[in-house]
Amino acid sequence: GTRTIPIIQELRLLLETYKHPSHPYLFPSRHLNHRWKHANPEAASHLFQEACEKVGIIGASTHSLRRSALTQMSNAGIPLRIIQEISGHRNLEQLQKYLEVRPDQVRGAVSALSTLSYVRKLPYPDIAPPTPENPLPPHQLSQGLSDSEPEEIPDW
Repeated sequence: GTRTIPIIQELRLLLETYKHPSHPYLFPSRHLNHRWKHANPEAASHLFQEACEKVGIIGASTHSLRRSALTQMSNAGIPLRIIQEISGHRNLEQLQKYLEVRPDQVRGAVSALSTLSYVRKLPYPDIAPPTPENPLPPHQLSQGLSDSEPEEIPDW
């Protein structure tokens, strides 16, 4: 269906002041039988692909532009609910299929876990990392193991 989406002010000004000397359409049809009518979505997609191929961009589509824009909004920290409103997706599950995740983002998220781990952990000593042959001393283990009585583990 038809829906209204917000646009940035700079684009609004360009569109409001656009005037073509020979036709009223921003995206006119090139088809002879539809001369001086607006281009339909399929024709616009085809024109976009032709233009991309002329400059050496292979595999681009109007749909890939949409995916890229939504992914960039997500990467910029814009809440998914707001992106959903802009994109017109009916639910967040549909929207999340559009959002691409890069391997470096996954690595960054896993690295962030270290900041969330046990608060009182001690840093590694200034020697080689622990190995089975050379483990950390008990006082440096995050579980706080000692030679005294074992601590009872709660039964949740």
